Amino acid sequence: MATKKTTIDQNLIRDLAGILNETDLTEIEVEQDDLRIRVSRGGSAPAVQVAAPAPAAAPIAAPVAADDKAASKPAGNVPSPMVGTAYHSPAPGADPFVKIGDKVKQGQTVVIIEAMKTMNQIAAPVSGTVAAILVEDGQPVEFGEQLLLIE
Repeated sequence: MATKKTTIDQNLIRDLAGILNETDLTEIEVEQDDLRIRVSRGGSAPAVQVAAPAPAAAPIAAPVAADDKAASKPAGNVPSPMVGTAYHSPAPGADPFVKIGDKVKQGQTVVIIEAMKTMNQIAAPVSGTVAAILVEDGQPVEFGEQLLLIE
């Protein structure tokens, strides 16, 4: 039986350790194909752990109610992909990315979410017209919380 030897990219590990130092994170993990690399900082120096991913669990049948809910969700809902703080403009005092009634194109930035001191641009999933902005500027948001509605 032949075993597959995985080559570890030393530059990737150095880059991940650098990100830890730059952002004051305590841990970062990257998974690609059959390789998972976790770099964590327990003391002052980053530590590296490399592991193969755990075998995938057998899929569990989803309840019918969840399927109905997903099917009724409009395609233009813009959910928050993370926990953080929502901002309507790129900087304080700047014009907002969008206003109600604005036409947007798929991929256009409509809001930013600040998470762990990083500004993450949130793009419109579909082209259309902004029908509602569901969060206030500077409001904390949860993962999956609806930010905007595009019709």
